[in-house]
Amino acid sequence: MGDFTKLQVWILAKELAVNIYSLTASEKFSKDYDMRNQLRRAAVSVPSNIAEGEESGSNPQSIRFFILQKVL
Repeated sequence: MGDFTKLQVWILAKELAVNIYSLTASEKFSKDYDMRNQLRRAAVSVPSNIAEGEESGSNPQSIRFFILQKVL
């Protein structure tokens, strides 16, 4: 089991989530709560799924988890 916080893909996904949170805090999203919340949930799910896949154990399990997330 590795440290997912050192994975480049997780780092980029986290940066994307932070950027989306910043963008959706703008005036344009102040009245469209559903859109804002959907974008935020989707943004957070990416690094969360990477972390869950990495913590699931061996590389074959991680690869299977990432493939399932891509398909779903």
